[in-house]
Amino acid sequence: MATVPDHDSYIATAPEAFRPVLEHLRDLLREALPDAEEMVAYNMPGFRIRGKVVASYAAFSKKIGVYFLAPAISEHAGAIAGAGLSASKTGVTFPPNKPLPDHVVTQLASASSRHVDD
Repeated sequence: MATVPDHDSYIATAPEAFRPVLEHLRDLLREALPDAEEMVAYNMPGFRIRGKVVASYAAFSKKIGVYFLAPAISEHAGAIAGAGLSASKTGVTFPPNKPLPDHVVTQLASASSRHVDD
């Protein structure tokens, strides 16, 4: 994917099958992080609070990734596993036809925002 200036451009250049999932993730994150500003860093759209990126998402060749601060992932490892997915230290990847459940995305975003000053 080429360098993009904003979330809309990023989603528009993603594979067509991924776009609805990316748009939905953006909406969930925007709602869960009302005090965050949208930004793009390292060619990945995200949300920043007081200068710190607390959530971001990306489209890859076969999967979508959503990323949070490490403590948020560790706090919700059970919910991620319960969704049948595995996580890295800071993110969860999934195929577009089996997304991370909305409530888990919201929980992760809220937890990530609580750790912004850690």
